[in-house]
Amino acid sequence: MTIYSPIILDIESSGFGSHSYPIEVGVILEDKTKYCSLIKPESNWVHWSEEAEKIHHIKRDSLINNGKSPYDVANHLNKLLKGKIVYSDGWVVDSTWLIRLFEAAQLEMTFSLSAIEMILKEQQMRRWDDMKNVVIRELKLDRHRASNDAQIIQETFTRTLN
Repeated sequence: MTIYSPIILDIESSGFGSHSYPIEVGVILEDKTKYCSLIKPESNWVHWSEEAEKIHHIKRDSLINNGKSPYDVANHLNKLLKGKIVYSDGWVVDSTWLIRLFEAAQLEMTFSLSAIEMILKEQQMRRWDDMKNVVIRELKLDRHRASNDAQIIQETFTRTLN
């Protein structure tokens, strides 16, 4: 019996306010394939939060030197996720950052983003926080990064189904 694993997207950002922008996007597909990319800031993306950097451990210089253009990242996401529904555990902020990415790329999204809560059953919601802590301990992912966070969310979803 195959257990349903939704596609999960997570975004790390430059900060927490309205001037923040996406700096890394991570996706995990149904088959557990992961995609992750740093995003090179646009010239008008200048907000930077030291607090956010302490969480994701990504330096702005790394984005400038190693990030891909918003166009390249958005284009790749479109090819990878075309026609799919993708889920996020932080839809309110992730959707805003995803819109900012696609606006900078001057592309339309070919997939849709929805809140993970839309597909969670009541028993999953009750078990979510405890199971997520178990998953984090067991997976031992050292870095707080977008693709790792997506993997944790997907694994928590799957385990709370039982």
